[in-house]
Amino acid sequence: MTAELVRGQNHPLSQARLEIRVSAGTPIVAAATLGDEQGKIHGVEWVVHPGSPTLPGLEVSKQAAADHRLAVDLDAMPEAVHRVSVLLALPAGGGPTRFGAVPTPFVAVTGLDGTEIASYTIAGLEAESAVVALELYRRQGAWKVRAIGQGYAGGLAELFTDQGLAQAHQLAGGINEAVAQGMARSIPAPPQRTDGDRSRQAPAPARGPDQGGPASQGAADPVPPQTSPYGTRTPDAPGQPAQPPNSAYGSQAGMPGQAGPQQPYQGGADATDPAAQSSASTSGGPINYSHPRRQNAAPPPPPLTAPPAQPGQPAQPVAGDATGWSMDERLYNQVWGMFEDLARTTAAYRSAVDFADSRMEKELDQVLSDPRSRIGGQGDAAREAAQAKHAQLVNQARETLDRDISQLTAESEVVEPALPPAYARWDNPVWHGYRVPMEIPMALRLGDLHLPESDRLRIPMLVRLPLERGLWIDSGRGASLDGSFTDSHDLRRLAMESAVAHAARLLAVHPVGEFTVHVIDPAGSGAQALVPLVQTGVLATPPAVGAAGVADVLTRLTQRVDLVQMALRGGAPDSLPPGFDTSQQLLIVNDFPHGFDDRAVNQLRYLADEGPSVGVHLMMVADREEASGYGPLLDPLWRALLRLTPVPDDHLADPWVGHAWTYEPSLVPPGSQVLQQVLSQVATARANYR
Repeated sequence: MTAELVRGQNHPLSQARLEIRVSAGTPIVAAATLGDEQGKIHGVEWVVHPGSPTLPGLEVSKQAAADHRLAVDLDAMPEAVHRVSVLLALPAGGGPTRFGAVPTPFVAVTGLDGTEIASYTIAGLEAESAVVALELYRRQGAWKVRAIGQGYAGGLAELFTDQGLAQAHQLAGGINEAVAQGMARSIPAPPQRTDGDRSRQAPAPARGPDQGGPASQGAADPVPPQTSPYGTRTPDAPGQPAQPPNSAYGSQAGMPGQAGPQQPYQGGADATDPAAQSSASTSGGPINYSHPRRQNAAPPPPPLTAPPAQPGQPAQPVAGDATGWSMDERLYNQVWGMFEDLARTTAAYRSAVDFADSRMEKELDQVLSDPRSRIGGQGDAAREAAQAKHAQLVNQARETLDRDISQLTAESEVVEPALPPAYARWDNPVWHGYRVPMEIPMALRLGDLHLPESDRLRIPMLVRLPLERGLWIDSGRGASLDGSFTDSHDLRRLAMESAVAHAARLLAVHPVGEFTVHVIDPAGSGAQALVPLVQTGVLATPPAVGAAGVADVLTRLTQRVDLVQMALRGGAPDSLPPGFDTSQQLLIVNDFPHGFDDRAVNQLRYLADEGPSVGVHLMMVADREEASGYGPLLDPLWRALLRLTPVPDDHLADPWVGHAWTYEPSLVPPGSQVLQQVLSQVATARANYR
């Protein structure tokens, strides 16, 4: 399963020989730098680029191209090398000068067989002309990849200077010269695809400084220090969120998902016909050498389409109108598309308001700079005129935003009732017809997201399965966004209820025997919230209590991780002991750090870092402040987990423009018995399965 990274996220690399594939939609330059343990580049000889395309263990393309494949052999890297930074830059001397004007670059780390290990859509670039895309780094003898996405408006010269290279400007000039000499060999971007586009057009991007207006604050600046739940690549890849960065909520919007494999050529002329090849070459299109009448896979069914709209009226929304090989994938991509559309139309609105504010301030400053106009009718008239222009600009922007929100709301009203159980709220009627599934779904709903400008429009927060990160239900915040104060005891209860609801959904959407839940509750404070899991018998064992129970569960799960890792690294996954439980494992930890000694804390960190890659996932219900006694020792633990809250909180960011989205947990409605009914069916199916 591909790890769809977001900025700052890392992923372990189990292979030494790799390819780094870059797709940008326009010719770009690919390069890489080698760094020591502190990330320092010792000289130009530690940079591989079109003018010097090879170094031990690393090779890049000699020319600008829309697509690149960088060859990497980590075992061949010198001992002094601890970091490999992959760089992308726009060619100098003609063509686009900023990444905001070209398609969003997509980078994937693959094995030599083409299997993707990790991918990253570099969203949020605007005025930058060079970017550090990925970083491969050595940590405790093992290699990992981290998504960086750090852009530089000053191009390669500024990038190399930031990395401490004294000859930064000379090297950047040499690279540009080498690229210019090879521009005649530059590989053009492939023809634009039209089959995977969403029917609704994305809102116009905010105007940048070079277009006569201020850049969007979220798009031009680095993504704020909120965390993003989206591991994602651009929407053109199957099972990923929608672009422009699978996006927004996103293809690389991670969210929508990816499109299916490309359909083989089906032209009427034979591929061996010289006339056909001549026609293809003279028209500028690529020559397809595949057999014209052989198909390796059936094409995906066409997306649903709405009936023609009346003149002057918007098209009626249809659930499942995105691309995909199944209805679940279509709905997943459609939700990501809605997420991205809302993020971008809100960014355009905020940018317009910022422009109106700055324009009014400038006009008022001009009026006040003249002492003669500070008082009297002339000054008042100038102020009124400036305020009237400001109101006009803001009202126009708000009208556009309201129009887009109205369309998205209509789409949400159609999509929400059509969602399958894995994507649906607990109050959705689809749960009344719930049956234990036969297949694992693409994604899981963890809650809803919304923005202040569109408080009534909720976007489902979908994360891909299997989980790439553990979850942290934060029980340590007492104040909510509406100004009310939540008692610490009530907050702990809500946090545990939220964890139980997430665990129940994970159990419900997996086939029988494919998901196992363990609970550590050292002091027994979560007993009431755990009643649905305990009474229905869906837990692997009763909740572990006391220090001895904590040690027993953690020891068993860490041994499991070690055993599976050894089997996989040895290339013998079939060598696991007979009867070994191969299902996904979830460990819910309550009351941390109560009942945990230093050994247990280290085991917990180990599970958070290494567990997800072998199917062991962590769900912490904890207050970070209560664990502050361990100091910075636990900082990596919190960073490795996706933070969620039991009450609404604006701590999550989208992968396109970095808006602060308000997260609301997916909780069972008060008095509803849906949780018990669903878990009872899961327990019955398990009993029959055995």
